[in-house]
Amino acid sequence: MFYLICHENNNSLFKTSYLRLNSPRSYYIALGSNDGNRMQLLQQAVQIIYIEIGDIQAISKVYETPAWGFEGNAFLNACITVSSRLSAEEILQQLLAIENELGRLRTNTEGYQNRTIDLDIILSEDLVIDSDSLKIPHPEMQKRKFVLFPLSDIAAKQIHPLLKTSILELKKQLKDDSAIELYPGNLSSPARKYSFVNYNYIAIEGNIGAGKTSLSTMISQDFNAKLILERFKDNPFLPKFYEDKNRYAFPLEMSFLADRYQQLSDDLAQYDLFTDFIVSDYDVFKSLIFAKITLQEDEYSLYEKLFRIMYKELIKPDLYIYLYQNTERLLENIKNRGRDYEQNIQPEYLIEINKSYLSFIKSQTNIKVKIIDISELDFVNNRKDYFYILDKIEDSLN
Repeated sequence: MFYLICHENNNSLFKTSYLRLNSPRSYYIALGSNDGNRMQLLQQAVQIIYIEIGDIQAISKVYETPAWGFEGNAFLNACITVSSRLSAEEILQQLLAIENELGRLRTNTEGYQNRTIDLDIILSEDLVIDSDSLKIPHPEMQKRKFVLFPLSDIAAKQIHPLLKTSILELKKQLKDDSAIELYPGNLSSPARKYSFVNYNYIAIEGNIGAGKTSLSTMISQDFNAKLILERFKDNPFLPKFYEDKNRYAFPLEMSFLADRYQQLSDDLAQYDLFTDFIVSDYDVFKSLIFAKITLQEDEYSLYEKLFRIMYKELIKPDLYIYLYQNTERLLENIKNRGRDYEQNIQPEYLIEINKSYLSFIKSQTNIKVKIIDISELDFVNNRKDYFYILDKIEDSLN
């Protein structure tokens, strides 16, 4: 069994990214081409969609049909299921960019034309959008054989949210008598190279606002992992700490330590048959790092004794990953978070936290450590940046 633990600092300031992070949604996208190397263009589109938009969950067979609505070359048509965190509007813009990248030329001429690639969002679970720029479900999908045949390959039981009818039934009800033939070639699904199987327990750390919760959440969604999130919002001492640090530092650190120890002891000991590993956004050693910064010397001495007793009972990580962001970026994240009691955090505090983490990292002789600089990355909104981090983790695993 594989555990992947992601630390989140006491203040969990990057939780805003987690709260803004959309859960993956299934989008059904129709692909068509009747100009150029049609199969190659369809395959290129699938590959770019994987890189820019989301994981490819299913690919239909390929069908050849005559041009619909105009005199032109025969089309190759297919449908794919894409799991994406992007909104439908964002996906539409990405698809238009992909069409442009693959040579589609739009003109002011009325009517349909030959095209290198045509990409349309057909359906997305129960989502209904009716705007000037985007309509989901596609208003003509139930009338078109070249859409319903490939769509029924991958979504036969999916219910049309407006017609309240399955795709398979819509296919049976088709009045479109145009020709359609199964094409002999098949499209390939981009291979997912990330497996996360070589370690039982990975810890991902970083400063306040580094993005540990977002990353752990995304990995849990994409790789069938059980997610453990720090219960910082339930801590009554956190707002008080920012008002009076000297008075509330010790009860804050003690309450965090107790809760983290209990949660990790319980969750790491449980074996879940339905998930491949565990992902959490914190590890208990962060407690000692923050306590050393926030507590008075005598308080820290007592705290450290208690911590060492508890720490030796917990599972230690096989791989420790530190997400580094520069102070300017961290302050930006904190500002965007918008919590009143966090807005007065000073750069010096963040710098001191970073030094403490790096000191801890240097002291680890029995744990493999990987530092990833994400100061210029936006892995929540840019899949290439997300892949970059996954590549770095995979390098460590190998």
